[in-house]
Amino acid sequence: MVVRMRHNRSQTGNTRSHHALVAPSLTLCKECGSPKAPHSACMVCGKYKGRQVLDVHSKIAKREKKAKEKAQQAGK
Repeated sequence: MVVRMRHNRSQTGNTRSHHALVAPSLTLCKECGSPKAPHSACMVCGKYKGRQVLDVHSKIAKREKKAKEKAQQAGK
């Protein structure tokens, strides 16, 4: 919603006081020690709360296979 009336400097400053950027909070993975977002699975080892929830190795293999096929298509 757009404010249609002019604000003085103090009102503008009060509005902008909520526009500050905040650095994302990171925690360390208990399994591998890499930084990760809290309440989310680790993107390095694929574990969340000690359980394996992501198969990271298959995702990496799939990505490499796709890149290899793309390179072969570009080479033809």
